[in-house]
Amino acid sequence: MKDLSKVIIISDMDGTLLNSEKEISKENLDAIDKFRNMGGHFTVATGRTIQSFEQYAKLLKLDMPVILYNGAMIYDYAEDKILYSVYLPEEAKDISIEIMENVENIGGEILKKEGTYIFENNEYEQLHTDLCRITPEFCCLENMSSEKWLKVLFASSPENLEKLVDFIDKKGYNKVSFVKSSEIFYEMLEPSSNKGTALDIYRKLDGMQDFKFISIGDYDNDIEMIQMADFGAVPSNAQPEVKKTADILLKSSCDKNAVAELINMLINY
Repeated sequence: MKDLSKVIIISDMDGTLLNSEKEISKENLDAIDKFRNMGGHFTVATGRTIQSFEQYAKLLKLDMPVILYNGAMIYDYAEDKILYSVYLPEEAKDISIEIMENVENIGGEILKKEGTYIFENNEYEQLHTDLCRITPEFCCLENMSSEKWLKVLFASSPENLEKLVDFIDKKGYNKVSFVKSSEIFYEMLEPSSNKGTALDIYRKLDGMQDFKFISIGDYDNDIEMIQMADFGAVPSNAQPEVKKTADILLKSSCDKNAVAELINMLINY
């Protein structure tokens, strides 16, 4: 593309921009810098919170708003401003209580603007906390206010998570939605909340109407974003169902600098 000034890449983090060590490679960072120096724009869509993504926002020197909480918020770090947000209905608290009473060995946390609140800890929930490099607060689910929950994350082993999914499917909750964000994490969101809806909102922000959006992601929670973008790409490690939705199937995995491959493809197109 000769003119990149109206092109924005929006990338998932885990399994896409981050490698298996949860790091952004020098190759990806260099490619992003080159892309921006040529006039292009780069940002991220992630399930992470304001607090847990801040370290990466600084590393990437982002000057564009970011999609957080798997689409429940668009946040501008430069202005410290929420540009868009949608919250779970108050029924989410009762649903969470019912889930915890009926499915064993499940960890869980509530994510709000001000932080992360763990209501049940286990090794998989602890892993999530460690990956996000945050200091959570611990709470009693029954005593938590039901206001302004952005999402609820449930964590367990892959085998036990399937029991959780089966229970939720049988209950047929219709006031919330669920998405699998990894083999050990299952998330509850407001029904309209996903990365694709957030991308559609992003297009309508001031000054963004003429941009072409190119998205890249690897897991179930990226599907709507890949479909909503002008062009959707996936790394080679993407889930099979996610690959089916993409326009661009990259040869590289997240461990082999898939984002850099995409950027070089765009520059040389």
